[in-house]
Amino acid sequence: MPSVKYELLYWSGLQGRGEFVRLAFEEAGVAYVDVALIPESQGGGDDVVVRGMEDPREKRPPFAPPYLRVRGRLIGQTANILEYLGPRLGLAPRDAAGRRWANQLQLTIADLVAETHDTHHPVSSSLYYEDQKREAKRRSRDFIAHRIPKFLGYFEKVIERNTGTGPWMIGSRITYVDLSMGQLIDGLRYAFPKAMAREMRKHPRLSRLHKAVFARPRIKRYVKSGHRIANNETDIFRRYPPLDT
Repeated sequence: MPSVKYELLYWSGLQGRGEFVRLAFEEAGVAYVDVALIPESQGGGDDVVVRGMEDPREKRPPFAPPYLRVRGRLIGQTANILEYLGPRLGLAPRDAAGRRWANQLQLTIADLVAETHDTHHPVSSSLYYEDQKREAKRRSRDFIAHRIPKFLGYFEKVIERNTGTGPWMIGSRITYVDLSMGQLIDGLRYAFPKAMAREMRKHPRLSRLHKAVFARPRIKRYVKSGHRIANNETDIFRRYPPLDT
């Protein structure tokens, strides 16, 4: 039986929301085509991403990347992609209620990712950070003081109430939600190193989960391989020292 071809389309040079999907593929050890890593001369690059979204023949076009091309279909939105992939990659609960719970947690992670982006672009995504520095600093102060503790406190409680064994959020096996949580913490630590050093001391379960995710053999190999795109200041998680109070 031929293997399924998975093609991930996301902007080149960014971890972004595409990284949550990449980590699921890497943990599962499943081959996938990452268009962001293919040179334009070989049929990759951002133009391919745009053409996929704007193809007039596509009846169900994605709004924005990341999106997945599989079996002739396009599947958009990170949480939606992971809900589709989770059971197929062995990274989701086996029961329907568990899968709904996983999707709920993933959507909550997406909320925090969006709020993180808005710390450096609080006025408009079409403006440069340099055009909204004062507003970004004000937004970041509130984000660090109130939003990070609120979200991380909730996720810490989720792990505490999980009846399974191990450091995971759902049951006793790693799921795509754990991978996404590890990536979220990693991104926040990059963007706000001082604030997160203080905050993570209050959340030992999340600290253990983060370490456990990046200690997974396949994830370790991926990080060391050079294929993982480095954090940078054109991404969602950006390090601007004036914002890290």
